[in-house]
Amino acid sequence: MNRIDKLFSEKKRDILNIYFTAGYPNLKDTGEIILSLEKSGADLIEIGMPYSDPLADGPTIQESGMQAIKNGMTLQILFEQIQEVRRKTNIPLIMMGYFNQIMQYGETAFLKKCREVGIDGLILPDLPLFEYETHYKQLFENHRLNISFLITPQTTEERIRKIDELTRGFIYMVSSASITGSKKGISSEQVEYFERINAMQLKSPRLIGFGISDNKTFTKACKYANGAIIGSAYIRALAAGNSVEQATKEFVEMVIG
Repeated sequence: MNRIDKLFSEKKRDILNIYFTAGYPNLKDTGEIILSLEKSGADLIEIGMPYSDPLADGPTIQESGMQAIKNGMTLQILFEQIQEVRRKTNIPLIMMGYFNQIMQYGETAFLKKCREVGIDGLILPDLPLFEYETHYKQLFENHRLNISFLITPQTTEERIRKIDELTRGFIYMVSSASITGSKKGISSEQVEYFERINAMQLKSPRLIGFGISDNKTFTKACKYANGAIIGSAYIRALAAGNSVEQATKEFVEMVIG
């Protein structure tokens, strides 16, 4: 069974998914970050592939990505780092990036490499649903890789139903129409959106992302989904200057309480 599916079959609530940018703060931090997150209590880890044009990302993640590229991070180096750390952990790992990166690498070669190094799923915000269903669905299934699609408050019910049908793993439930890291707190309008999605009784598990930064927002998001995703706030914690292990321990303890 895919590790993501296994996680959701065993843990239904309060799932903590933490995103970090590979190659940040330093090129060789990837393995230590993953092991520190697992040790501190994260359930699922989302590895950001640095990209020069990150459409959905806010300033914090954009800046970390640019620094990672300056540090020398490439997909080949990242795959080597993941392969090394996978020998030491069985935590579910997701790669998050943009489909252009995969096209440049070669779609089949990329998915094959993901499978070889122990990646469990992908999040690709710029991969059109139609393109996935028509051209890539079988390829993902052949390599036993999950894929998560995003929904927002503006996504139509028809499209949400289609996403629910095609998603493997979990639906990434974007909490607002903003970029990552741009909001703090959860508004009444967002709660109405969460409740509307709950009422649809989708088959796929859901994780809420964008604007989740601390115990208060994590706990509230978990009332309306299987868990939540935190990215920008964790990257800011890594940038504060403490060691990776210490910064991660303090951050995760603050989030889960």
